[in-house]
Amino acid sequence: MDNNKYAVIMAGGVGSRFWPVSKQAFPKQFHDMLGMGQSLLQMTYERLAQQIPANQILVLTNHLYTELVKEQLPDVLEKNIVAEPAMRNTAPCILLAALKIQKENPDALMIIAPSDHYIAEQDIFNEDLASCFDFCTIYPQALMTLGIQPTSPNTGYGYIEFEKDALDIKKVAQFREKPDAVTAQQFIDAGTFLWNAGIFVWSVAGVVSAFAKAQPAMTTLFTTGLPAYNTPEEAAFLEANYPTAENISIDYAIMENSSEVYVLPARFSWNDLGTWGSLFDKLDKNEQHNAVVNAEVLSIESSGNMIRTSTGKKVFIQGLEDYIIVDQDDILMIIPKTAEQEIKQLRNAAMSKHGDDIG
Repeated sequence: MDNNKYAVIMAGGVGSRFWPVSKQAFPKQFHDMLGMGQSLLQMTYERLAQQIPANQILVLTNHLYTELVKEQLPDVLEKNIVAEPAMRNTAPCILLAALKIQKENPDALMIIAPSDHYIAEQDIFNEDLASCFDFCTIYPQALMTLGIQPTSPNTGYGYIEFEKDALDIKKVAQFREKPDAVTAQQFIDAGTFLWNAGIFVWSVAGVVSAFAKAQPAMTTLFTTGLPAYNTPEEAAFLEANYPTAENISIDYAIMENSSEVYVLPARFSWNDLGTWGSLFDKLDKNEQHNAVVNAEVLSIESSGNMIRTSTGKKVFIQGLEDYIIVDQDDILMIIPKTAEQEIKQLRNAAMSKHGDDIG
């Protein structure tokens, strides 16, 4: 394995659209959402560990979840589990990780990977990632991202517009916000747009330089912590300073301000598992076209349903089409799939009625 390759897994989100399985005390990345015997976090780690040394994989997570990370990823060094004292979006945690790695290895390359994506073809992922690392070795100022080939005019993703040429790795023309349905179809028809998956590859020198140019205040804030990084003093520095960082995404912070952004159209299939509907799309269906995790289901005149319960729970349904049925602990949720974007509001209402513990 290449000792210059590092990985940063971002595992701090709450995943409220997967309520009631995903709760603030135990978010979706720590659950076996697919019924495959591993959590999403564990699958992400194993995917990256195929070409990155275990002692060079960092996990950045909310301070509430450090024990969950230790429990699920015992091979990750304790010093590589970084507790964020506050939620501040992706830019601050990525800059922090880059500075920590740069202090240890100034020649390092790094991949930023969300903890809750599902990628089935790991061999193809490894090949695409190796191509990105090779490119960043040759062009250390490059900011690389892996773009996903659209399979539909999806309005739930941001898009990456690239300059059309014959090269495998494309120069990014611009990032585009989540579109409406008409605009999304125009993107698909143009053939020069990819879904923005939030997977990034770059050299630590390149990304730190990009932050210094585009985010001088944030760079100053985090570089003052250099003496403390990778030492016992790091936690105290973060506790005092991390909450003062601007709440901003990596796209807004540096990617949209740089002329050195490139994208590799990924060849692997990808699912961000952001909603119950996206999980339904990913899972195999039974003969009634229902997607089932853990449950034992008897259905009559019922199809298109997403059903998830504890292992072995017996579920009987009749006359249900396109519903989400989730049984978790003392909560049972039954809603139409068309209402899945309202789950956050339902969760908030449940917390108002029954207390924060329910969320």
